[in-house]
Amino acid sequence: MKLACPTLLTLILVANLSHSAQAQIAVRGDRVYTLAGPVITDGMVIIRDGKIAAVGSAAELVAPEGFLLLRAAVVTPGLVDAHSTVGLSGSFNTDHDRDQLERSKALQPSLRAVDAYNPQETLVSWLRSFGVTTVHTGHAPGELISGQTIIVKTVGTTCEEALMVSDAMVVSTLGQSARKRGKKSPGTRGKMMSLLRAELIKAREYAKNREKEDVSKHPARDLGLEALTAVLAREKPLLITAHRSQDIANALRLAEEFKFKLILDGAAEAYLLIDLLKAAEVPIIVHPTMARATGERENLTFENAALLRQAGLLVALQSGYESYVPKTRVVLFEAALAAAYGLSFEEALASITLDAARIIGVADRVGSLEVGKDGDLALYDGDPFEYTSHCIGVVIEGTVVSQEAR
Repeated sequence: MKLACPTLLTLILVANLSHSAQAQIAVRGDRVYTLAGPVITDGMVIIRDGKIAAVGSAAELVAPEGFLLLRAAVVTPGLVDAHSTVGLSGSFNTDHDRDQLERSKALQPSLRAVDAYNPQETLVSWLRSFGVTTVHTGHAPGELISGQTIIVKTVGTTCEEALMVSDAMVVSTLGQSARKRGKKSPGTRGKMMSLLRAELIKAREYAKNREKEDVSKHPARDLGLEALTAVLAREKPLLITAHRSQDIANALRLAEEFKFKLILDGAAEAYLLIDLLKAAEVPIIVHPTMARATGERENLTFENAALLRQAGLLVALQSGYESYVPKTRVVLFEAALAAAYGLSFEEALASITLDAARIIGVADRVGSLEVGKDGDLALYDGDPFEYTSHCIGVVIEGTVVSQEAR
């Protein structure tokens, strides 16, 4: 999509706003992608008290007097990064900003991302400047169970200010990256599955014993087993990173045995198991489109997201985790390449907005431009998937949080 005359962001009234000072905002775009219906040509979004109050044609909606007026060529919902480690992993790759993975034990479901997230990490504001307003982040893949995740807005000076969901998912990894060397456990796939099954059975027994009427017979509190109890009760999903088809099949088998909510992560070879995934109705947070095709991802394809979407599966894209600087990718670019390899423009945009929000469980607040949802918008001076375009404005809950052309 090429726009004949990209429009620069226009700020009328006060332009310098902090997150703590919400404004009443009207946003006008040559094209407004609501993700809740057809694209609106010359559209208007009105935000009042941090929430979307109206969406429609600029011919029908008039910016109320005194509102801050923003204008751009393209307006989209704020982007949603379905899986990241940003805020736990930092930009310098040094000891002080590497909290994403604890290597001392294979099974650590008690580790909480809320205790490690740094909203002032420079990578958070960097992602925000491209239009990313919501991030599902937490402990990185690499251990059999590496910890828990949170969902945050890309604002705030404390975790509490940014927080949407404090205990979103428990994170697990199946495959080579979770394998220990030498005589350490787990050293094989069989051992990984054995350890996971044993821990889930232990959590099931723990929950049963905690329900006994005689309090004196309750087992001592175990934070790790409590986290897995919530998984078994389907209160939170188990997010399993698996790339090889055999590891994906193992994840499906485990979910079938214990009846927990499974969300598949990475899934480089998911296109080989489409029928199984459809039967299980498993949502998939696909690896970044441009992830390096090495190791367990050696059989990845740029068309993975498109193939899965065409099969009717719910798919989102992610920034993922890089073990080297700068530790994160930008979902805007990953979706752009996915659009070049089979996704339509709208499907690619949905993979980093509404579909991502659906998978991580926050579609009631973000992911589309609908009345009552959070006033989170990204503004661009052209087609957001064109490398010549820029993100020229970001609004989170009715506050302008970025004006830098990125």
